[in-house]
Amino acid sequence: MRSNRRIKVFSTIFGFLFSLIIFSEPAIAANNPDLLPKIQTPVIDLARTLSEIQRKDLEKSLNDYEKESGWKIRFLSQYEKTPGLALKEYWGLDERSLLVIADPRGGNLLNFNVGDAYFALMPRIFWVELQTRFGNQFYVRDHGEDGSILDAISSVKACLDIGGCEVVPGLPREQWIWTLLTSLLGGLIAGFAAAPRSEEQLIAWGWLLLVSPLWIILFGVFGIAPVITRTNEVLPLLRNGVGFLGTGFLGYLIAQKTIIKDINSKKQE
Repeated sequence: MRSNRRIKVFSTIFGFLFSLIIFSEPAIAANNPDLLPKIQTPVIDLARTLSEIQRKDLEKSLNDYEKESGWKIRFLSQYEKTPGLALKEYWGLDERSLLVIADPRGGNLLNFNVGDAYFALMPRIFWVELQTRFGNQFYVRDHGEDGSILDAISSVKACLDIGGCEVVPGLPREQWIWTLLTSLLGGLIAGFAAAPRSEEQLIAWGWLLLVSPLWIILFGVFGIAPVITRTNEVLPLLRNGVGFLGTGFLGYLIAQKTIIKDINSKKQE
């Protein structure tokens, strides 16, 4: 009986996965040149994500940028229908081409078809971060689909202008709050560790060094590195540093008044 149930479960899962593959294949292999404009344009906005003025401005911007830099950026928005494979011939997509795709049906608005030449300047993790930052539902809610699309394209152009980026430029508020929280936690741990274990000590250097991998990772790797790699602004860096020192001093005082005090009283007994 159990073996029959297992067989049914596995067959159901396999059938579900097989159906996903079968039903998703036509969308991937679609080739509908009838949806393409008769004239050459770098913007095909089938889902109407941009206003008429935004569309014309983006067309001019992408055409001018290609003439100035040689980098080809194309934009497609789709909803129920897509030109599919016909885009490659229409736009002549090659290794120096970037296709930005906006499709509001998925969990993330944005997707990117990246030419090989781009990876020499911006690694794969860059494109993952670009998608998750500008295409997530919260950013789209706050900035609109048009704002998400234009901001993502602007970030790519900014990185190309400076010869490439390891990470997406700019420090969103949500990411800065995360770096601040890790800095605060790192300071608290360092403060607790630094509290003296005897009356002769001012700072317990041994304990501070012992737990240094933890608070250095929290403060340095998660609190400082994301800030200095994404922005030149001093204020977020200053806030994280002050937060680290503040919670470090607070942890130092709390440890002195509680844990270390109990240890010393037990020793005297």
